[in-house]
Amino acid sequence: MPQPPLSDADAALADSLFRAHHGWLLGRLFRRVRDRAEAQDVASETFTRLMGYRRLAGLQEPRAYLSTVAKSVLVQLWRHREIERAWTDSLAAQPEDFMPSPEERALWLEALERIARALDGLPPKACQAFLLSQLDGLTYAEIAERLGVSASMVRKYMAQGLQRCLQAIV
Repeated sequence: MPQPPLSDADAALADSLFRAHHGWLLGRLFRRVRDRAEAQDVASETFTRLMGYRRLAGLQEPRAYLSTVAKSVLVQLWRHREIERAWTDSLAAQPEDFMPSPEERALWLEALERIARALDGLPPKACQAFLLSQLDGLTYAEIAERLGVSASMVRKYMAQGLQRCLQAIV
């Protein structure tokens, strides 16, 4: 759902924050990613997200906030690349006639990204159990042994993972 436009005061404050901290953030990101275009993209997305923050006037530590938002943007970017790389590797192992169209590929990648975001919120063992079942095809008993938990706990983990995935795709 789109957010209402910023008030004039918030827009002026956002502009002031951009002018005061954009160069600093860009330098910090460049040192991290070593690619000027990528650093600019992440900085732009960070400030775009800042525009959605409705309490700009109450922002006590703008650089700390910007750093946190930029880190989140980077994690999403890296996760997206990891998913895309895994998808590409998976496709490379398939017969030529299996190749999806660019539109199908985009839809699959979007769905995978949403599922990855959903699984991020799970406790580590629940996420691991879900992936061991869905990707590696392990039984609940095998997963329980590998994780050092009971099979009933694996069932609970699977229910959590499936619930998150269903929420992500609806």
